[in-house]
Amino acid sequence: MTAPHSDDAVLDVLIVGAGLSGIGAARHLQERCAGKRYAILEARQAMGGTWDLFRYPGIRSDSDMYTLGYRFKPWQGAKAIADGPSILAYIRQTAEEAAITPHIRFGHKVLTAAWDSSSACWTVEAERTQDGKRVRLRARFLYICAGYYSYTEGHRPTFPGEETFGGRMVHPQFWDESLDYTGKRVVVIGSGATAVTLVPAMAKSAAHVTMLQRSPTYIVTRPGEDAIANKLRRVLPEKLAYAATRWKNVLLGMSFFQLARRRPERVRQRLIEMAAAQLGPGFDVDTHFTPSYKPWDQRLCLVPDGDLFREIRDGRAAIVTDTIEHFNAEGIVLRSGKLLPADIVVVATGLKLNMLGDIAVSVDGQPRRPAESMAYKGMMLSEVPNLVLAFGYTNASWTLKADLTAEYVCRLLRYMDRHKHRFAMPRRAADVQPVPFLEFTSGYVQRAASVLPKQGHRKPWRVHQNYLKDMLTIRYGRIADGVLQFDTPLPGTQAPAIKQDDTRRSQRDNSAQPAGVSSEVQP
Repeated sequence: MTAPHSDDAVLDVLIVGAGLSGIGAARHLQERCAGKRYAILEARQAMGGTWDLFRYPGIRSDSDMYTLGYRFKPWQGAKAIADGPSILAYIRQTAEEAAITPHIRFGHKVLTAAWDSSSACWTVEAERTQDGKRVRLRARFLYICAGYYSYTEGHRPTFPGEETFGGRMVHPQFWDESLDYTGKRVVVIGSGATAVTLVPAMAKSAAHVTMLQRSPTYIVTRPGEDAIANKLRRVLPEKLAYAATRWKNVLLGMSFFQLARRRPERVRQRLIEMAAAQLGPGFDVDTHFTPSYKPWDQRLCLVPDGDLFREIRDGRAAIVTDTIEHFNAEGIVLRSGKLLPADIVVVATGLKLNMLGDIAVSVDGQPRRPAESMAYKGMMLSEVPNLVLAFGYTNASWTLKADLTAEYVCRLLRYMDRHKHRFAMPRRAADVQPVPFLEFTSGYVQRAASVLPKQGHRKPWRVHQNYLKDMLTIRYGRIADGVLQFDTPLPGTQAPAIKQDDTRRSQRDNSAQPAGVSSEVQP
């Protein structure tokens, strides 16, 4: 193997991933930390992440675009629940408007990231996908925006006898865009967000589509367009209308989540009643739309304008709740003995979760695995310096947390500059008890228990899943909180002159520092 080529210049920030989070992170850096030298490494040959990778029929958001969109860039589309190509165009437009694209190095898959305390620097090794050559970059701060699932491998269980099936089998993550399902009998295995998107989209031209699920999921109808948002845009300036709609949707979403947690049986019954009302009399809602778990123990599935219910009601689609006994040449034989004939089977069985984009991280030669770490404010890892990861909400739009994370990174970098610190690292106290990072019962979360970091039983190690709490903590809380540790400033250096607005920020960051608590340790 040839020695990796090195870029001798040291970056201030290296962002991994040019998806929704990575482009947003770059935009925040440019606005709030002007002058910082940064680059983005993207493994694929295009930006957009999820919204460029997934090409299956009907691909769309499962959150409204007024909260999935960036805080700084109003969503201008008519649809609140937007299709994948529209979201991809929004991301690309953001990058072009802010001149972010020239900072992206496409086709660079990051393999390793090694921190050296003596130089206070990350050495990152990446493979160029076009020729397999290795390159090295050095950066003082590493910002992982690579999402939480593998792009190269989905969750794909094998089924008895599937090799005898005479039709086509396809996984949504690796959709064959040449696949023609017109007039074909389709079975979609799964009951999550992907399945409920695929079924109504394919039913438009397929002979018939059946959604085969082992157990029901809570499915909620939401208007494809936000009538209040569209009205506000007609009477208010664009940015004000966007902010008002964003807060409306944030507060409604939080209120519904809290109600579901406080009154689970009441919310459960209401969701089931809503499904029954859309499916009409005589439909077996108890079997197909009555989950065994409480609302928000798993993420709710969103269907715009009730499209899934409409296709079932009109007979173009059906839902079957059963388990697979085996495949045969004609289709799927269920445990009940029923045969589901199929020409095409879509295996919408979920994602394979990973962390840090499967990058092998080490600190001073010692491996640092996410599963052995605790997450600080849901964005940094214990005992790992100068590394932040973007990880969104499970009960709300991903970008709400990603935006807050980017704001925090900028606050942290400015704080470190003012105080001449070279690195910041969260240090876990021995009495902080670990609990699961995601308190979800979903299969994809349970399968990833050995991959995800832990969270702690108290703040700042607790992952709130609450935008208001996080906003107060991340946007306005102290940087030097006694948990985030810093190196001692270099001998002979002094903090640079601070502008008036920086003085206010510094006072706010440190005003509540407890007496006798030091936030600095030797490197």
